[in-house]
Amino acid sequence: MKYVNKTIEKMTTKAYNEIAKKMPWAWGRIYSDSQKGPLAHITSRSNKIMAIKLLKLLREKQPDLIISTHPFGSQMCSYLKRKGKITAKIATIMTDFAPHDQWLVGSDYTDYYFVAHENMKKYLKEKGILDSKIFSTGIPLSSRFLKNYNKEKLFEELNLSPDKKTILFFAGGEFGLGKARTVEIFEGFVDYCKDMQIIAIAGKNEKMKLAFDKIVHQYKREDSVLVFEYTSQVPEFMNISSLVVTKPGGLTTTESLASHLPMVIINPIPGQEEENAEFLEKQGIAIWIKKQDHVTQVLKNLFSNPKTLETMKENTKKLSKPNSTKHICNILLKM
Repeated sequence: MKYVNKTIEKMTTKAYNEIAKKMPWAWGRIYSDSQKGPLAHITSRSNKIMAIKLLKLLREKQPDLIISTHPFGSQMCSYLKRKGKITAKIATIMTDFAPHDQWLVGSDYTDYYFVAHENMKKYLKEKGILDSKIFSTGIPLSSRFLKNYNKEKLFEELNLSPDKKTILFFAGGEFGLGKARTVEIFEGFVDYCKDMQIIAIAGKNEKMKLAFDKIVHQYKREDSVLVFEYTSQVPEFMNISSLVVTKPGGLTTTESLASHLPMVIINPIPGQEEENAEFLEKQGIAIWIKKQDHVTQVLKNLFSNPKTLETMKENTKKLSKPNSTKHICNILLKM
């Protein structure tokens, strides 16, 4: 989008952030309406117009294969292919755990679809897409999540105990979606999980970090609750954790599954993230703390039976596809 039109990119990014933060229900409506009907047609039409600018880049690079991880990229390229402007193979990687029909616009000119699990493959087949085009590989992720880290050394560096359960808590990133509820849930964990240790990632949100620090100080948990700003050590932190608390974005969910971590889901954005949350709960991998839920009661239910976390961890292994990136590359190179 930055290449096609910087002004439109800034406007759409700002609009999405503001809607998701202040009126998440509105984003849920947009997400639902863009599945079919007038809004779906408007989106497709605007992508056709923007595709003309994208064509300049494609003519410069002359690619044999185009891999897209966003429906707009797929739509633009499939439109150009339909018009005979490009001949490249097009591969679309769907980056959520629930399908949306915007991904399927231009499917006749898309050569490969890579999806998170078999149920999504079934959905695409029901939509008339050939079985030979669809591959249930999982969502690609960094190879850093596949490494075996020295856990003892990591615990030592963080000054944490290897004998206690570690909870990894993601605050929700730079925009602090659902800030008040996130702080409330964090306080619930700090207060209830006294025999556990917590690594909290506030991200690029200074207000969130200050709120977290205040709670840690209030409950005198400085020795067992660490609060970080932005960090590049997520693979390492996941490797030593027993549970992750997070919004259910496609990538974070994929990374958690690869690390075999049970999930507590907080503040999903209506639309794709709520659909991800519903899917993960149904698979017995996650517990979703909803608006009306009392945090302490949810935690009591989660930790009262030691087998609950063990079962959730086993369930992650059924859905995890840690070698997804390699699998996708191998299929494309072979084809």
